[in-house]
Amino acid sequence: MTTTLLSTAGELHARVRAGRRAVVMTMGALHEGHATLIRTARGIAGPDGEVVVTVFVNPLQFGQGEDLDRYPRTLDADIELARKSGADVVFAPSADEVYPGGEPQVRITAGPMGERLEGSSRPGHFDGMLTVVAKLLHLTRPDVALYGQKDAQQLALIRRMVRDLNFGVEIVGVPTVREDDGLALSSRNRYLSAAERRTALALSSALFAGQDRHAAQEALRARAREVPATRARAEALSAIGESRAAADAHAVATAVPGGPAAVRAAARQVLDEAARLDPPLALDYLALVDPSDFTEIGHDFTGEAVLAVAARVGATRLIDNVPLTFGTFGAAS
Repeated sequence: MTTTLLSTAGELHARVRAGRRAVVMTMGALHEGHATLIRTARGIAGPDGEVVVTVFVNPLQFGQGEDLDRYPRTLDADIELARKSGADVVFAPSADEVYPGGEPQVRITAGPMGERLEGSSRPGHFDGMLTVVAKLLHLTRPDVALYGQKDAQQLALIRRMVRDLNFGVEIVGVPTVREDDGLALSSRNRYLSAAERRTALALSSALFAGQDRHAAQEALRARAREVPATRARAEALSAIGESRAAADAHAVATAVPGGPAAVRAAARQVLDEAARLDPPLALDYLALVDPSDFTEIGHDFTGEAVLAVAARVGATRLIDNVPLTFGTFGAAS
């Protein structure tokens, strides 16, 4: 298929639309994670719809000392990947097209949720992100917009903005795409040396450790509730390899489902070990939060949660997360 490169909103608005328009917003340097978003958008838009990929490195999202100047710009390669993935249009506006007259005087404010975790580490980041997303939603006029779940807090804030400010667009989150070794795909991965990459694998390893601990606890509690007698309960627990828990099956059976503290501890152990590597991992945060507001969950929490981590390896800052479900006596979502 042919993918058209456009640089102005007027050109995009002049296109005849027969079906739904699905938009994937990017800052370029596209990789397989973006390709997955584009392919998902193609499926949603259907053969009669239109898929638009935006490529715009938003200066409002970069704080002082961050990597705006060295952020990779690979438009020709981006167009080719977008074409192969099913995009009809690559919309690559200039800064003047997005912000005529310079940086906007009026901006979207992310509110309290935007001040937590990533917002605390990168003040103003989410205000700039929401401002450009609002601008690009207006400029592209989509029926549906797709974002990766790797940026979980960003996705939550976009959903909140669309709901709170009555944007007439459907927001779709697409699961994180990982490389074969587990590292979440990111345009910043290319900055890592071979040694730094080995250390960076601790982010996903920590999340998987927390996820595994959560799944084991949920399985234990489900198994414990299936058998009526204390002895039988202990035998059931022992049979799945948890002899320590089996020593007090009644306590396991009556415990609060999920054990958020144990999940955090399992992930933290991996990150603490990575801090002693060469080069070391410098942890920014590890958090287990409610995705509706990104506050830490308590010991009695039930429902959807996000285990999130951010850290630096060398000069590169990386983020990652996994979703978990507490209180359903099942494995992680």
